[in-house]
Amino acid sequence: MQQIVPMTVEGDRRLREELLQLKSEARPSVIAAIAEAREHGDLKENAEYHAAREQQGFIEGRIADIEGKLADGRVIDVTQIANTGKVIFGTTVTMINCDTDEELVYTIVGEDEADVKDGKISVTSPIARALVGKEEGDAAMVTTPAGIVEYEVEKVEHI
Repeated sequence: MQQIVPMTVEGDRRLREELLQLKSEARPSVIAAIAEAREHGDLKENAEYHAAREQQGFIEGRIADIEGKLADGRVIDVTQIANTGKVIFGTTVTMINCDTDEELVYTIVGEDEADVKDGKISVTSPIARALVGKEEGDAAMVTTPAGIVEYEVEKVEHI
């Protein structure tokens, strides 16, 4: 059974740009490198040839991966969803750690878009699962390796 993968408009755009770059630039470049390496003769001991073939395998694998994600993906534009004030996929949440008063801001995105350093967490992450459905002022209990951490939802934005 095919699993639908949620992604933001931005995530869809980035995947399509990467796919275009791989097909229009990287693939032709590695094909040319393989052809050039073949001209050098004996392929058994031709390191350039083997490196180019390895690179080609990586590129073709990534193209197939992206095409699969785009085929299974469902783009969710949070700006087209009525703002209920609740945390949902695509919203940006400002929350406060109740123990440390540390403020954290995360946008809930698809698995492939997640980048904690950039403030983007996967919808399947423990924090996102604890936050989904919450409203401003609600508490969210997140199970971490160090124990349960309580966060208060300070702000929910549909950006």
